[in-house]
Amino acid sequence: MNDNQPKIGKFSWTYGLLLGAASVVFGIILFSMEMHYEQGWAIRIVGVVLMIAAIVLAVSQYKKANLGFLKLVDAIKLGAGIGVVSAIISLIWYALLTNVIEPDFMDKAMEVAKVQAMAQNPQMTDEQWQKGVEIQKSFAWLAYPIGIVVNVIFGLIIGAIVGAIMKKSDPNN
Repeated sequence: MNDNQPKIGKFSWTYGLLLGAASVVFGIILFSMEMHYEQGWAIRIVGVVLMIAAIVLAVSQYKKANLGFLKLVDAIKLGAGIGVVSAIISLIWYALLTNVIEPDFMDKAMEVAKVQAMAQNPQMTDEQWQKGVEIQKSFAWLAYPIGIVVNVIFGLIIGAIVGAIMKKSDPNN
């Protein structure tokens, strides 16, 4: 094994922090435009594109630091590591937003969701809506661990795809 092999943890940490910072900046932009309640496809796509860019950049830099060689498993580890670090940074922003910056965020988000739900289900009563809101609020804490798991899964998938494309075996190993 190459003693000078770059450390996956270092690259995961660095590019995870960069992705987390980019995600927070995107969140601040959404907040400043009062679009932070939106959860449409366009916003989700921007998040995925940011993650893809971070993982591609990390894997290519890792490969460069590893004398041009890359194992698929290393790219997968990088993707997962970046996913964990960026998810933690993003969740810190989300906790700050929902508990400090805008403590009534959940209530406002539910109002936005109510308008959309009532438009899609005109037969829904206010009582049914309120019951659903109570259930959602009781499980709101699950957003944090689920957010981390989803980010890690996306990181694994993106890392696997990028690794499959960029892999190059060291003939000496």
